[in-house]
Amino acid sequence: MTQGSLPPKHHVATRGPDGALLWEECLTRQGFDGPYTIAYHLHRPHEQVTADVRHGWTVPSPAAPPQLRKRHFRTQDLPASALPPVDARVPLLWNDDVVVSLVTPGAPDPVYFSNGDGDDLYFISEGGGLLRTVLGDVRFGTEDYVYVPKGIVHRFLPDPGAQRWLSIEALGGLGFPKQFRNDLGQLRMDAPFNHRDFRRPVLQPPQDEGIRELLVKRGGTFHGFRRQPHSPLDVTGWDGTVWPFAVPVLAFQPRVGQVHLPPTVHGSFAARGALVCSFVPRPLDFHPDAVPCPYPHTSVDVDEVIFYQRGEFTSRRGVGPGSISLHPAGVPHGPHPGAYEASIGGKATNEVAVMLDCFGALKVTEAAIGLEDAGYEGSFTGLLTPAAGALPPSRRSGTAS
Repeated sequence: MTQGSLPPKHHVATRGPDGALLWEECLTRQGFDGPYTIAYHLHRPHEQVTADVRHGWTVPSPAAPPQLRKRHFRTQDLPASALPPVDARVPLLWNDDVVVSLVTPGAPDPVYFSNGDGDDLYFISEGGGLLRTVLGDVRFGTEDYVYVPKGIVHRFLPDPGAQRWLSIEALGGLGFPKQFRNDLGQLRMDAPFNHRDFRRPVLQPPQDEGIRELLVKRGGTFHGFRRQPHSPLDVTGWDGTVWPFAVPVLAFQPRVGQVHLPPTVHGSFAARGALVCSFVPRPLDFHPDAVPCPYPHTSVDVDEVIFYQRGEFTSRRGVGPGSISLHPAGVPHGPHPGAYEASIGGKATNEVAVMLDCFGALKVTEAAIGLEDAGYEGSFTGLLTPAAGALPPSRRSGTAS
């Protein structure tokens, strides 16, 4: 991707309209062996001095080791905050590969932020706004995924009104499943996304928002810097393959089979030790005797997390928009009583949900325990009733796990 004015070759002297030398910044991954982007600044991009840390969310720490059980966290009960996104992230589940959080921002970021620990993927459950980066602005809205690559200097400007974002911090990086790309890295024609689906950054003329504070997260710790005397939003052109984007979850093209397909066919993004899947409205299995509802299964290697956005979730009772379920590895899990049988004859599902399959065991934070539905595990045996406020079961849908 190319934006703005560029010289004919890398690493050659390049001057702006006033004749001053531009400063080339190379954003590289995997050392110098992976994807990269090169941007051209009016001023030196590396003029920072250390400063006090005044922002940043609470990084996760585990609660007491929990009993292995099926869990339901009602994030819809988490109150909205008046904080900016850089402060409003509330970690719920985590391991060495990913951190799953909820963000309910109520103000624009007053600082620029760079995550030096990993890529950030957001699912915008409610709200929208503008992602402002050194590579340009990305507009996003409800039910978009928003991707911010590691090391990109940025800030969020949420729109007025309610905001609820699911955050997945991918500590080992995030990309597309390899089976969706051809040998040149292009998305294949049979991939569930195509290149036209993505909302790319739009480079703005150099601007100064008056912000000089930069917050960097590295090694699970926040570090403060002050940039003097220039704004980082001084890029005149860039090209490369590392850039932020937004993409609607409904752009995902689901696959359907004669019988129930494993949830990996819904894979949307791949991270180290994890797979992000998108469940969107789709026809159900078309074999005349198909059971559309997911079969019970024992996943001995994977912890399964589902964030429920909207629709009718037949395989789960007691969940509604904003619910997060955690079904850990090592014990069988599957649909609630009655859902398996009732799904026979179903023709379509109208659900929207995001699933995260993790190979590393997920730890639970105290914040998550404060949102837990204590009756969820018992609801699979009929011994206890799940929390109120759930969507009713229906014959028409079949959440894929």
